[in-house]
Amino acid sequence: MSASNPPSSPERDPEDSSSAHDEGPVNGDGKHNSKPGTVSWGDLPRKDQLLIITLTRLSEPLVQTSIQSYMFYQLRWFDPSLPDSAISSQAGILHASFTAAQFLTAMMWGRIADSSHFGRKKVLLIGLGGTLLSCVGFAFSTSFWQALFFRSLGGITNGNIGVLRTMISETVREKKYQSRAFLLLPMTFNVGVIIGPILGGILSDPAGSYPDIFGDNKFLQRFPYATPNLVSAFFLFCAMLGTLDAKFGKRDRGLELGKRLTAWFRKGHGGEGYTLLSDQDQDATVSELEETHPDQDFHQTKPVRPRSRYTQRLPFRRIFTPNVTATLVASFLLPFHLGTFNSLWFVFLSTPVNDPSTDLQSHVPNPSIQRSPFFFTGGLGLRPREVGLAMAILGVIGIALQLLVYPTLSARLGTVASWRLFLFFFPVAYFLVPYLSLVPSASPAPLPKDGVWVWLSIVGVLFLQVVGRTFALPAQTILVNNCTPHPSVLGTVHGIGQSVSSFARSVGPILGGFVYGFGLENGVVGLVFWCLAGVAVSNLVASLFVREGDGHEIWLEGDQDDE
Repeated sequence: MSASNPPSSPERDPEDSSSAHDEGPVNGDGKHNSKPGTVSWGDLPRKDQLLIITLTRLSEPLVQTSIQSYMFYQLRWFDPSLPDSAISSQAGILHASFTAAQFLTAMMWGRIADSSHFGRKKVLLIGLGGTLLSCVGFAFSTSFWQALFFRSLGGITNGNIGVLRTMISETVREKKYQSRAFLLLPMTFNVGVIIGPILGGILSDPAGSYPDIFGDNKFLQRFPYATPNLVSAFFLFCAMLGTLDAKFGKRDRGLELGKRLTAWFRKGHGGEGYTLLSDQDQDATVSELEETHPDQDFHQTKPVRPRSRYTQRLPFRRIFTPNVTATLVASFLLPFHLGTFNSLWFVFLSTPVNDPSTDLQSHVPNPSIQRSPFFFTGGLGLRPREVGLAMAILGVIGIALQLLVYPTLSARLGTVASWRLFLFFFPVAYFLVPYLSLVPSASPAPLPKDGVWVWLSIVGVLFLQVVGRTFALPAQTILVNNCTPHPSVLGTVHGIGQSVSSFARSVGPILGGFVYGFGLENGVVGLVFWCLAGVAVSNLVASLFVREGDGHEIWLEGDQDDE
């Protein structure tokens, strides 16, 4: 294989994130009718395909955030003798086990999804099925090691994020739609963040939470945290059914057989017969209709299939161009501090409130040394339902911003500029998080924190964190997608990106859990959050070396520019 310039293709500025086809439809005068900023949600192509993709994506955050709302209390149920610092370390390990297992297999699933003999659909079904088994096993776990095994099982079989990103890229080829199309996955994540914690908080330990109704139920007493996991397993099963009915860019003989049987049945009852058209027949039919009705665009109703622009596959050793490497470094730092915060947030909310007047809490070595601004300890002491509500606030703020603010602002600023700008929000948010434990509460310690000021402070800090996440995550996904040096390795690059992200989300929570426990034992609960602020600053610096590519930096013999 040898690199070559694209035949008869215009030169592209590598810093330019747009191309000729980004400027909208062309009218009779050769002028463009729209600009990239005018794209709306209704303009997105292949909405049926995108719907299946988003429903598949919904299942994972639904499961993960549901578990987080009661994980601290489930770990305490496993072994009531453990101190809070040990539970926080276990929570970090359990949270990281899923993503650690994903790290080991994500690139493999990306390569398998690129294979013509296997494909995207089978990879998605394996991921959903493995996560379903993981949920059922986690539901009936009675020890930390059992829970760790089943969470790891779910991660090993689940490489869906990288595959789903690849599918969006193949479904939505034009860059003018990408700011909205790639927003679907984080927006779906926020929907899961809203629903999951609320379900987890309400359904966890029903015998203890609702003793008048479920207090005598032996099953719920033996498995107090089974109910939310079984509900999550039901959602995963529904996602599998939706994926089975989907057709992902390739010929689906099952669907074709169903359509032929339906057409035969209708024809037998006096209806018009229906036969599948080949691509050539469809092109001919559309051309005939355009000749007779020149004022209508019949291509809008024709399914848009991804077209191959290459005949050779880029060798693996040539994937890591300077821009790919810089993008992957940034792709490590962002999920590192995001994943660590997500794992510590619910632990911090569940950690008992510090009572300086007593020395009953094992994680307070000497209450007399507690003093602001850095030497203080304790959490908010919220119960599972309140933890679920506080976590759901993340999703509510996020989805509101994604629907109302992100598309317009991203179109005006551009992908790289908006990404860099909103990375500034993370250090500020992380620095302020531990001070929530110092906000005056309506109830005296050691009762859980409550009152207007407490919840206003929670919303304020979360607003900063979610604003950064809302703009940074979809932009990061677009940058990973567009840094791909050749279309033949798109799935592989997304698999590598998911591996890097999974590794970061594995290492971060484990380290964060130990640092958080160390801080509790030494009266500095904010230590881990201030370390995260430092990582977020490093992410800012790394972003300066990233540029947006065009997805086809390297050209091989036989490549065709069909854009």
